[in-house]
Amino acid sequence: MIYLFAKHFEEWLNAHHLGFFRVFTFVTFQATASILLSFFTVLLLGPRVIAWLRLQKIGDTANFDQAEVNAMMASKKGTPTMGGILIVAAIFVTVLLLADLQNFFVRVGLLCLLIVAAIGAVDDWLKLTAGRRTGSRQGLASMEKLLFQVGLAIIISFFVHRHGESIPERNLFYLPFFKDLTFQLGVVSFVLIGTVVLTGTSNAVNLTDGLDGLASGCMAIVSFAFMILAIVLSDKELAPKLFFAYIQGSDQMAVLAGAMTGACLGFLWHNANPAAVFMGDTGSLALGALIGYIAIVIRQEVMLFIMGGIFVAEAVSVMIQVGYFKYSRKKYGEGRRIFLMAPLHHHFQRKGWSENQVVVRFWLITAMLAAMALATVKLR
Repeated sequence: MIYLFAKHFEEWLNAHHLGFFRVFTFVTFQATASILLSFFTVLLLGPRVIAWLRLQKIGDTANFDQAEVNAMMASKKGTPTMGGILIVAAIFVTVLLLADLQNFFVRVGLLCLLIVAAIGAVDDWLKLTAGRRTGSRQGLASMEKLLFQVGLAIIISFFVHRHGESIPERNLFYLPFFKDLTFQLGVVSFVLIGTVVLTGTSNAVNLTDGLDGLASGCMAIVSFAFMILAIVLSDKELAPKLFFAYIQGSDQMAVLAGAMTGACLGFLWHNANPAAVFMGDTGSLALGALIGYIAIVIRQEVMLFIMGGIFVAEAVSVMIQVGYFKYSRKKYGEGRRIFLMAPLHHHFQRKGWSENQVVVRFWLITAMLAAMALATVKLR
């Protein structure tokens, strides 16, 4: 119903070109409006959804690997999770109402959002149902989630490449700082990079979602920066001046990024310490996958690596911790750790930082990284 209304409204605007309503055809207005619409959608629906989650007893178990962290997180036990359905619903409805639904990239983006959110929802549900019986936080096995994510990422990357294969400039790989250093990607390399970016970002955001407001705040900053980036790089005259290829249709990625920004800010209203709701894997996996998808479409994978430095650090800390633990157990007979605890935000908690200190400082780092990444566009 919403899709049909949006489609007919868009056709009506194109047919009549009536005064003020023409503003809805400009991507800058669409992107700005998407922030507001998704923000107020989450803000206003939040209390009802949180109450429903409480009624269904969909609460976090707050059971971690270490007794000290369990003690720190004890106050979070029973807090409703799966709040990511608020974020996903707000993004989906906002994009349906404001974006160009005939745009290939928009349709694939919505598909990516819904499928990854469904994977996260299944994982959350299994965690919660098992948690009630055993106190465990285990949902889908890591390999099960990874297989679903990789399979989806391969399919999406392939079709994004195929959509632009007739125009070689659409499949270039850019590096910050170097205007002449670009690489033409074939289908295999494009799909490989796209799979790593989409899957890696999805899981990195998921690992970051461990403290009140941490993932939602960082994602709001990164999404807003990508909204600006998408608007700039989809300008037919400006993109070549900045030594980037113009990608027709990529301007609509600004609407998706704007919807993500507003949804994350609205969710942060409810998720700020002390959190009334957690996004769970339903939200974190979907947000990570969608921002990774946007980066692939506008050909700014490395830019996402810079802007999302906190997400990268969180993921790398886990890989280092697990890898070194296994190596040291094999070599010394006992597992040893490099960090006091992984992901990285728990390491700083163990060092004495309060939860608010960790969250706000990680927000500040993300803001600085986003500003630095945007600056590299001109430096090229």
